[in-house]
Amino acid sequence: MVILRKRIAGLSRSTLERFVLRARRAARLHDPVNVLVTNSLEIRSLSSRFLGKDKPTDVLSFPSPTGELSKVRRVAGEVAISADIARENAARLGHSLADEVKILTLHGILHLAGFDHEHDHGEMARKEIRLRRQLKLEAGLIERTQIERTQPRNHQRGARRRTA
Repeated sequence: MVILRKRIAGLSRSTLERFVLRARRAARLHDPVNVLVTNSLEIRSLSSRFLGKDKPTDVLSFPSPTGELSKVRRVAGEVAISADIARENAARLGHSLADEVKILTLHGILHLAGFDHEHDHGEMARKEIRLRRQLKLEAGLIERTQIERTQPRNHQRGARRRTA
């Protein structure tokens, strides 16, 4: 299920649902994924409530507890995206907001598939780069972060990219 609380030019709910399906299959994630595209205020609230971090971020992933069975259907988890931060990222990186939302969605799906770029010695980064190319997306989230660290910054960002 996809919920678009913020309008994204060039990206309808059905288009993002199709992308989620393609990204899930590419990541070999069998269970459905719910995606919420909302504003930074709601992302900040989710981050505070579930992660104890009172700040917005671009993407959050919430895996479903293992062993939990749903009466309707099992779900791999939820991905929440800040359209506000995605818009800033897209403008700074020179691609469309629709592409940025897809990049963040892929990143979140990889977390739901069990990848963790903070502890996996580059495994998630390599997978994200490969899938990004396969799905015809711009630079992936981890790859961009590594590039940004080597380039001087002309402005300060409010929150570092971090996923659950």
